[in-house]
Amino acid sequence: MINPTAIAPKINFQKQAVLYTRVSSKRQVEEGHGLESQATRCQEYADRKGYQVIKTFKERAVSGGTLDRPSFNALLSFIRDHGSDGMIVVIDDISRFARDIESHWALRRTLKETGGTLESPTVNFGEDPDSILIENLLASVSQHQRQKNAEQTRNRMWARTMNGYWCFHAPAGFKYETVRGHGKMLVRDEPAASIIAEALEGFASGRFDTQAEVKRFLESKPDFIKKYATRTIRYEEVRRLMDRPHYAGHIEVPEWNIRLRKAQHQGLISFETYEQIQARLKEGARVPFRKDVSHDFPLRGFVVCADCHHPMTSCWSKSKTGKKHPYYMCFQKGCESYRKSIRRDVLERDFEALLGDLTPAPAVLTVARKMLVKLWNQRKTSAAVVRTEISREIKALEKKIEDGLEKILEIESTTVLRAYEKKIDRMEREKLVLIEKLENAGRPQHSFDKMFELAAGFLSSPCKLWASGQITLQKLVLKLAFSERLAYCRKEGFRTPNYTLPFKALADISGEKCLMAERQGFEPWVGLHPQRFSRPPRSTTPAPLHS
Repeated sequence: MINPTAIAPKINFQKQAVLYTRVSSKRQVEEGHGLESQATRCQEYADRKGYQVIKTFKERAVSGGTLDRPSFNALLSFIRDHGSDGMIVVIDDISRFARDIESHWALRRTLKETGGTLESPTVNFGEDPDSILIENLLASVSQHQRQKNAEQTRNRMWARTMNGYWCFHAPAGFKYETVRGHGKMLVRDEPAASIIAEALEGFASGRFDTQAEVKRFLESKPDFIKKYATRTIRYEEVRRLMDRPHYAGHIEVPEWNIRLRKAQHQGLISFETYEQIQARLKEGARVPFRKDVSHDFPLRGFVVCADCHHPMTSCWSKSKTGKKHPYYMCFQKGCESYRKSIRRDVLERDFEALLGDLTPAPAVLTVARKMLVKLWNQRKTSAAVVRTEISREIKALEKKIEDGLEKILEIESTTVLRAYEKKIDRMEREKLVLIEKLENAGRPQHSFDKMFELAAGFLSSPCKLWASGQITLQKLVLKLAFSERLAYCRKEGFRTPNYTLPFKALADISGEKCLMAERQGFEPWVGLHPQRFSRPPRSTTPAPLHS
C-alpha cells in the first residue's frame, strides 16, 4: 500500500509583498516616469528575495512631508484585510517613503502597528541601535534635501518675480506659453481674455454699475462660464478678477515684500483703468443683487412716475381666465397714480418710438466724422507736447517720493510712519499711471476708422441693440442714450428726455431744432418811424454843364 503523504507535492510558502511608490508633483506624474522606475526596482528586489508581489500602490503628487496620503491609507487597509500573517512593504528609497523625520517615524509606527514590514534595496531597516541611527541620519538628510529644494525654488521664483514674471498659477484669461527670450510666461487665453477685458472696462467706465451686473455679464458668455460646473460665478470670483493687477500688466507679492511693479506679460486693460476700478470699489460700488431685474421688464428702475418722480415697479397680473398680463405701475403712497397700472406693451412701444427719434441722418454722421478726423489729427500732432508734460509730472512725483523717503528715516511715531508709507504708495501708483501714459502717448490702441465705426454703429441705430432682447445690451442702451431716468405720464406718455452728450452733439450738427428769430425780435414789437441818423453819401457824379 502506498503512503499518500509520500507522493504529496511540496508546497512552497512565499512571503507576500506590496510595492509603494511616490512622486511629489503633478509634473512628475504627467511628464516623468518616476513611478514606473521605482516600481521596476522594487519588483526586481522582491524577485531576488523570493517575495510574491500582490499589488502596487502609487502615490501621485503627494509631498514627502505630509501624513495625509490616499494611497498609503489604501495600503494600510489592504494589509488589514489580506495580511493576517504580516506583509512586506517594499520601497525604492527612504526619500520615496518620507522627506520629514517626524513624518517618517509616524508612518513607520503606523505601518508596524498594522502588520507591515518596511524593506528597501538601498536601506536595511533594523531594530538594533546602529540600524536606527543610520535610518535617522538618512531621514534627516532627506528632510534637509526637501527643505533645501524648497528654499532654492523659492529664491528662484522670488528673483524671477522681481524681474516681472509671474511664477504662480495662471489667472483666468491667461495661460503659460514658452516665449523666446523669456521662457514660460503669461499670454492671453482667448476667448476668456477678451470677455474679462470687456467686463473690467465696462465696470470702470460705468457701463456696469455693480458687481452683480458684471456677474450677469460673465454668466451670459458660454465660452467663459463653461469651466464652472454650476454655470454660475460667485461674487468672490468677480471681486478677485477686479483686484488682480495682472490684468493691467502688473504684479505684486506682498508676502514676499515684492511691491507693485510692471510685469513682462501684456495686460488686458490699462493700469489707469485698473485704478479706476479700485476707486469704484472703495466708493462702495458693490450693490446687492436684485432678483427682480429680468428680461420681462427691462425698463424697471429706469422709468419714473411723472407725478411723484419715484421709480416705477412692475408685476404680472392674473386675469379671471388665469392668463397673466405684464404691467408697470407706481407704488408710491400719496401719488396721484398710485397703483394705477400701465400695460407693458404700451409703455415699451412709446419707449421704442423715443429711441427711433434718436436715429440721425447719414449726412449728419458724415459731418461728424469729418470734425472728429480733424480733432484726431490735432491730438496726434500734439503728442510731443503731451509727452513733455507727462515727463515733467513724473520728475515732480519722483522728487516728492524721494523727499518722503528721507523724512521716513527721521520719523519715530508709528502712526505718522504708516501715513507716510500710504502717501508714498499712492504716489508710486500715480507714477505708474503716468509712465503708462508716456509710453502710449501718440499711439492709439485702435485706428480712427475702427473706433468711429464702433461708435457710429451704436449712434446710428440704438434701436437694433434694444431689439436684441439681451438685458445687458438693453441696460447699455439706457446708460449711453439718456443722462437721467425717464419720466412717464399715463395720459401723455414720456416727458422730454435728457439725452447724453453724443446725441446732443448730433442734434446740434443736424440743426433740426435750430429756428431763426422773428423779425420783430424777442421783445414786444413796437413800430418806429423811419429816421435818418446820418447824412447821405456825397455824390461823385459831376454836375451838368449850363449853357
